[in-house]
Formats: sequence, structure tokens, C-alpha cells
Amino acid sequence: MNTHHLPRHHFLDWVRIIAFFLLILYHVGMYYVTWGWHVKSPYASTALEPFMMLSSPWRLALLFLVSGVASSCMLAKLRPLAFLRKRSWRLLVPLLFGMLVIVPPQSYLEVVEKLGYAGSYADFMRLYVRGYHGFCQDGCLILPTWNHLWFVAYLWTYTAVLALVVLALGPRFDRLAALVGCVLTGWKIIVLPAAVLALARILMLNRFPVTHALVDDWYNHATYLPIFLLGALMARVPGFWPRVAALRWACLALALAGWALFMLWIALNDVGGIDGTRWELLAQPMRANYALLAWSAILAACGFAQRHLDRDGPARRYLTEAVFPVYILHQTLIVVLAHALKPLHRPPGLEGVLLVVLVTVLSFAGFEIVRRVPVLRPLFGLGPRSGATAPAAAAPGSIAPHPVAGRGI
Repeated sequence: MNTHHLPRHHFLDWVRIIAFFLLILYHVGMYYVTWGWHVKSPYASTALEPFMMLSSPWRLALLFLVSGVASSCMLAKLRPLAFLRKRSWRLLVPLLFGMLVIVPPQSYLEVVEKLGYAGSYADFMRLYVRGYHGFCQDGCLILPTWNHLWFVAYLWTYTAVLALVVLALGPRFDRLAALVGCVLTGWKIIVLPAAVLALARILMLNRFPVTHALVDDWYNHATYLPIFLLGALMARVPGFWPRVAALRWACLALALAGWALFMLWIALNDVGGIDGTRWELLAQPMRANYALLAWSAILAACGFAQRHLDRDGPARRYLTEAVFPVYILHQTLIVVLAHALKPLHRPPGLEGVLLVVLVTVLSFAGFEIVRRVPVLRPLFGLGPRSGATAPAAAAPGSIAPHPVAGRGI
């Protein structure tokens, strides 16, 4: 196909927008569950954990898939090295700014709450920028850190890999995409990628636990990089997304069944219903189930969106620009507000709703400030401000508006 005229995919912008809003809910939920996080509610329990697991297996993989599609669209218009320069500016500047300005309050309040640190924020920042590693409790806090902005670091890395692949392959990249498009038809759209993800989980998860540290996070790379590259290839396959939409109900059923089976596995394990021998026998099939439910959920999300959300409008354009600054701000706001609300001893249900509302409102208030101040725009991943009649600049990972497919980021 002529990659200079790749079709627009507004529904993938909506997928990305919805996924990032789910992230706000998920990170508020992290305050209330028993899993480790920066600050914890005194009401933390397992009650929300099954609902958290409805999105945890697939949400970030979905974002990498969408980013792969968007990157491929950009590469249809830009030479690989020009593409990489543009992506580096739009991703690395916010990452560095975030690590120095946005993220540190999370780590400061973490050591205040967990270790009783009594120093001022200025005292902490002097330790932070020096790379102090003396804050230890079941492991030592690594400073400086990117916390939730790990996604940006990984996205830039995969972007660089894709640029080099396209530079090396040239027109053969489109031929490879056509081959993948011929293979991924019908049930194989579900089974073959799920098998790759299952193999990675079975072979690598025990050897390479998740760290989000980039250099040693090989299981995550074995999951997210293939999904990112698959998205880049899928972008070049004419008529691929209607194939996904045709499978949406089957994928939704597989995802929900896989989630229910996974929750049963966790429940039996928690009550001691699975002894050591049975656990060893069942662990690998359950890892394959996890991969299948994750990939099925991704396909279901894309399929339903392609069927029902493939439309443009002012809301899509506004939210497409807003979503990256909101993502940068949201977790720090959650941590700061949760810490500030804790002395009020509100019931956890009321407090949780209040956190979601406050974080959403303040994140968008922050975006409204950022989008109006030229010096702040690049610090939050926004391009130069457009004229009043021009379409909003596409945010990192977005599917840019027609007629210039892939423009922006």
C-alpha cells in the first residue's frame, strides 16, 4: 500500500484517551489495595484487587500497541532519523523535567510515610539529585527515579528500535507488514500473538521480575516491544481493524473468562487450596491464560472502539492533546492529595471518590495552564501552539488527524 496515505484511526485516539483515564482510577486504587505503592491508606485491603485486575493485565500493553500504530503513521511521512529526533524532543524533555520536578514529591512523601523522614523537602531534594540510596525498607529507594514515567522511557526506547528497523529494512518493512497481515486472519489474530506473549511469560517472568528500570526489565521488554512493533506493522495492513472488530465479542468473552479463572487461581492460592506440587503443575497454564486474557482484552477494546468510536470532533481533539500532560501530572497529584487527606479520616469510599474528582480536575487545570504558556508546552510533551483554525497538535502516541496521517507528537 502507499504508506503516505495511511488511513486515519480516530478510534485508536479514543482507545488511548480511555486507557489513560483508567490509569487515574487504577492509581487511586493502588492507594487502597495491599500491593506495594508509594503511600498507602490505613484502610488498604484486598477488596478492590479483583476489579484492579480487570485492567492490570492489558492496559499498558494496549497503550504500547496504539503507540506503535501512531509511530508507524509518522514514519510514513518522515525519514527515520527525522522521526527519531522529533520523538526524542517530545518524549525525553518531559521525561527529564518529570524526573526533576514532577516525580520527586512522590518519593519524598514515600519516605515520610514509610520511614518517618523528618527532613524538609529541600533537604530531600539535595539527596535526590545526588542519587542518595540510603532510604531502605525491604530494599532501597533508587534516586533519582522516574516512577510512573517509566512508560515514557520505554516508549522512547521502542521508538528508537522501530526507527532503526525501518531504516534498515526500507520498503521491506511494508512487505513484512503485508506478510503479517496475510498470516493474522480469523482466529490466528487471537491465538498467534497470545502464544508469543504466553511463551515470554512462561520462560522469562521468574528469571526477570518486573522492575521498570529499563536496563534489566527483560520480561517486560519481551512483552511490550513485540506488541509495539506489531502495532507498527498492523498500521500498514489495509482493512486490518475491521477484522479485529469482527472478533470483538469472542475476545471479550475470552478476556472475562480468563479473568475469572485467574481470580479463582488467586483465591485458591490465598486460602492454601493449592499445594506446592499442584502449584508447579498449574502455574505455567495460568501464565498462558494471563497472556490470552490480556491479548483478548486488547483486541476487544480495539474492536469495540473501531465499531463505535471511529469519529472525530472537538472532544477528541481536545482530549488527544490533554492526555499526555494529564498523565504526567496525575500520579503526583494522587500521592500529594492522599497524604493531605489522610489526617481527615474520611470513609475510604468517600475519600476515594474525592481523590478521583480532585485529581481529574487539577490535572486538567494543570493542562489548561500548560497549553497556554509556550515555555511549558515542551516540558509536557506538547508541540508549538497551533493557530486558532489549525487542528490541535497530536500528543505522543496519538493517531493524528487526516489529511496528514501521523503528523504531530
